Amino acid sequence: MPVTHLRTSDIARELGVHVNTIRLYESQGYLPKIPRGTNGYRQYSVFHLEFARLARITLHWPYLVEYKASLEMLVKYAVQQNYEMAMELAFQYLAMIRIERTHAESALAFLERWVAGYIRETVSNTMHISQAAHYLNVTVDMLRNWERNGLIQVPRDPSNGYRLYGTSELGRLRVIRILVQSGHSLMAVLKMLHQFDNGQTDNLSDALDLPLDESANELIEVVADRWLVSLYDLEDRAQAIIQQLSYLIEMHYT
Repeated sequence: MPVTHLRTSDIARELGVHVNTIRLYESQGYLPKIPRGTNGYRQYSVFHLEFARLARITLHWPYLVEYKASLEMLVKYAVQQNYEMAMELAFQYLAMIRIERTHAESALAFLERWVAGYIRETVSNTMHISQAAHYLNVTVDMLRNWERNGLIQVPRDPSNGYRLYGTSELGRLRVIRILVQSGHSLMAVLKMLHQFDNGQTDNLSDALDLPLDESANELIEVVADRWLVSLYDLEDRAQAIIQQLSYLIEMHYT
């Protein structure tokens, strides 16, 4: 019985991608060597399909950007049949996503305590911008950027125009800092603070993950606009990478 080979279009259709994506996977080394028939056409097997599936699961956006090179190596290790290294990188990636999720969840817990009034600044005097930056362990440029993006309004000294940071401003900046450092975008934090400023203090953590309001012409969404939800999705996909690697290993040894 003749062996039935798959075409580039078959692989692309199965994965829901363009044929050029499959050709890119081949050129980047994300697929095992593909034999050619006497007519010069590529002869894909089911094995190639499953490697393309691994590349799709692993490398399509979104992912943790700082791990892009590691994810690319993961797929290449699998192609080289170095499944031990591929699986090690997959579990490292899963661990880092879980660490990021813990940071994000801790930041939301901090937010809830701040809103409830359990976290208050103890300083009694006002500070200029350089003093506030030092106090919060951030840069002056960061403070100016947060103000420029509407996250905070800082009163000015009427005598000289210098910014004056009091307990209210320092507390708000502390919340902004911990949310931004835990991965939330400035847009997400701004949405949450608008709700807080309007007296809506319930479910502020949900405001950080609100979907875009197209009526407000908000047409661009980034992962960090819904950071915690995105981390849950990334964790699910990391688990899927491990499952796909396990399936490839099973195919290889049976």
